[in-house]
This record gives sequence, structure tokens and C-alpha cells, in this order.
Amino acid sequence: MKNILDSNKTEGTGVLFQLKKNLGLFAMASLILGLAPFVPEPHIWGKLKWVMGGGAFSGEHPMGAMDWFDLLMHGTPWLLLIVSLVLNGLDLMQKNK
Repeated sequence: MKNILDSNKTEGTGVLFQLKKNLGLFAMASLILGLAPFVPEPHIWGKLKWVMGGGAFSGEHPMGAMDWFDLLMHGTPWLLLIVSLVLNGLDLMQKNK
């Protein structure tokens, strides 16, 4: 039975391999889906300001379930991009040793 995290480059079936391989896809998704809608400001930016400002949990208008789901949907491409960049960076550092 194969390990789910198998990153064997010859097979290309492991989860880590797929995360490294799809860097371009994650970059495009982050720019398109992660930032939409673009006007008046990127949606993810507004949600992050809301969370970082402390009004997400309390205050006059705390974030509801839909707002948290929205943050998850707009944030997922960015998280995948960061993971892919880290994995590619680690792979590059390992090759240079």
C-alpha cells in the first residue's frame, strides 16, 4: 500500500508531488478567485481586515457563518499557493545540497 504523502517524482501520484506540481494553477487561482471581487477592494483583504481588527468575534457586526465560509473560500487558493511555494523551495534547497 502506498503512502498518501509519497512524493515520488517518477509516479507523480503523491499529495506532496501534486502540491508542488500545481504551483501555476494555485498562483492563477489566488489572483483570480482569491482576490475577487476586485472593486472596491479585494474581498479577502476586507475579511482579513475584519478579523485582524478584532470585530470578527464581537462588536457591533461580528462575522456570521457566511462570512467565515467566504473567508475560507477566498483564502484557500492563497493557502495552497503558500504550501506549494514552501514545498518547491524545500525541494530546491535539497537539490542544491
